[in-house]
Amino acid sequence: MQIREYLGAGKPAVILHPSGTVITFDELEARANRLSHYFRRAGLVEGDAVAILMENNEHIHAVMWAARRSGLYYVPINTHLTAAEAAYIIDNSAAKAIIGSAALRKTCENLAEHLSGGLPELLLIADDDLEGWQRYPECVAGEPDTPIDDEREGDLLQYSSGTTGRPKGIKRELPHVPPSEAPGMMSALVSFWMNPDSVYLSPAPLYHTAPSVWSMSAQAGGVTTVVLEKFDAEGCLDAIQRHRVTHGQFVPAMFTRMLKLPEAVRKSYDLSSLQRVMHAAAPCPVEIKKQMMDWWGPIIDEYYASSEAHGSTLITAEEWLTHPGSVGKPMGGAVHILDENGNELPPGQAGEIYFEGGYSFEYLNDPTKTAASRDKHGWATVGDIGYLDEEGYLYLTDRRHHMIISGGVNIYPQEAENLLVTHPKVLDAAVFGVPDDEMGQRVLAAVQTVDPGDATEEFADELLTWLRDRLAHYKCPKSIAFEAQLPRTDTGKLYKNGLIEKYSV
Repeated sequence: MQIREYLGAGKPAVILHPSGTVITFDELEARANRLSHYFRRAGLVEGDAVAILMENNEHIHAVMWAARRSGLYYVPINTHLTAAEAAYIIDNSAAKAIIGSAALRKTCENLAEHLSGGLPELLLIADDDLEGWQRYPECVAGEPDTPIDDEREGDLLQYSSGTTGRPKGIKRELPHVPPSEAPGMMSALVSFWMNPDSVYLSPAPLYHTAPSVWSMSAQAGGVTTVVLEKFDAEGCLDAIQRHRVTHGQFVPAMFTRMLKLPEAVRKSYDLSSLQRVMHAAAPCPVEIKKQMMDWWGPIIDEYYASSEAHGSTLITAEEWLTHPGSVGKPMGGAVHILDENGNELPPGQAGEIYFEGGYSFEYLNDPTKTAASRDKHGWATVGDIGYLDEEGYLYLTDRRHHMIISGGVNIYPQEAENLLVTHPKVLDAAVFGVPDDEMGQRVLAAVQTVDPGDATEEFADELLTWLRDRLAHYKCPKSIAFEAQLPRTDTGKLYKNGLIEKYSV
């Protein structure tokens, strides 16, 4: 992917909202080139990894572009993770450099004690001073603003939680060609969907796969990208009106929050510039999508995919109106629904979703999990459950066993469960998702105490505080209930369906 053909006109590549900070294509190109030279001078070579600990700010796109055109893997890290959780990703990816920001200073400060091999030599922090770290972008100010001589296409190395709760690195082989010869994953779709006159809204954190890939693909097509520094329902509407946004990519929880605004507030914004929007990341309740269609018109398309990029489907707004609840048909390749024995199921019967013809990937340092994601044909799955109708439209019925999707974010409960049972007063614990109108699902815990007398509201509050001190808050239960005994089989397997049914009432 390239942005160079859009230089010279002073056109904005990035507009941060609500601060109003603007980075033109010329500035973005120069910043990325300077950092690329700095990477090379520091000894980084094709295939090395750079960890990024940044919020949505004015630097993050330049950092990603610099890594991508230097043949590096860039590893954006969830800004809500604790230092220990972030350090695991840095260790696992073997990152040769870390680039942080002032907003993540505390996390950066505490990384060293959790890294098995210590901090890498190359440490940059944006707009702040931290001992042992170089101040960015000042440290690259003397570098050339022209391209490096040996540009190579790099790639995103995204981390997604595994079934044990540990993040898994999703790695694809580099193409070993210059960026001009390597079309991005989303370039074809973006070029079909948008043009250089479009204005694209990126409302989600850029440490997620889709926001980073979509925003960079939009920029590669000459599209101005409006980036929300933090999602806010009314702020999103203000950004659309203020910047005359034509396109955007959302998750269903954002739709819900915008719909919950007072009608007078919703009607006060001019959204007539919108031409087409896309949503993904989690199943959207049919009623929520209908309400959005009533408000914004039949311009809301949807795709289903994963961080693994093992396959994808697409459904336009017009198709969805005649196939409500569907996530569409495959964009290339084929979808197969298989039973537990690997047999293909007929239309209407739910089974595990496999894609044929998707991108090849591996789970970094986990050949067992990589092998388990393929069947005998080489078709790939991420464990989602769904079915096809007679016309070949895909419908989702479940997601990766007991994975929780809250606000479009994947949460694996095992991590919280493993921590809860280490508390001296806790005998057993189950963490699961229950329906929530705003977030899609809400995280809840059922706990069995060692002493039944400890099953009190006071202890529930104490336990939540204890857990939040040890785990990223978005992974923690919003509330804790108590059970005299949790439903486990004789083999120790926790049966969660009964708990989910009980607490979904």
